Amino acid sequence: MNIKNNLILALDVGSEKEAMDICEKVIDNIDTIKIGYPLALAEGLEIINKLKDKFDFKVICDFKVADIDATNEKICEETFKAGADAIICHGFVGPDSVQACLDVADKYEKELFLLTEMSHPGAKKFLQSAADEIAKMGVEMGITNYVAPATRLDRLQDIRNIVGNDAYIISPGVGKQGGDAKKTLEISNAIIVGRSIYEADNPKTACENLLK
Repeated sequence: MNIKNNLILALDVGSEKEAMDICEKVIDNIDTIKIGYPLALAEGLEIINKLKDKFDFKVICDFKVADIDATNEKICEETFKAGADAIICHGFVGPDSVQACLDVADKYEKELFLLTEMSHPGAKKFLQSAADEIAKMGVEMGITNYVAPATRLDRLQDIRNIVGNDAYIISPGVGKQGGDAKKTLEISNAIIVGRSIYEADNPKTACENLLK
């Protein structure tokens, strides 16, 4: 995925109006957004094409898909039919569940991002110990896109070492969670920033300052 300025806006707001207002302010610097359950549950999957039609954004749906294979297939079907360019799935559910997501992404000629390790402190309790094996599983399955944390650069580097330099890694946790944009981009391909931009008094200025 070619991402302008290597910057993805995590648009975790609760209404179409708020989402549109923020996007209007950052459109010059961003061409890829990540939406999750807050916006999708508030406005329905129709919000995907509304944002794409108005701003020509690429939309990554961060639904962290984590169910049995049959249910994962249905979730991905609905998401891609609604216009998403990519979806994020959890890896801890194992290869059969991940394969279901990958198959649907391939069917629609869209992209799948495999989540290895999350960026919040609680991820260290259970998920971190499995993250390396999740990354290895992804490599074995031929997955080329990954999510790994900006908040723990040592772990981000560990995952990069496993998936290789040709893999594409996007990293959440820059800004409010403490991740450093510049240091993260020495390892990953793109950063994901949410609250530092959309909660700012001036999202456009916040975005420009981050890029500087």
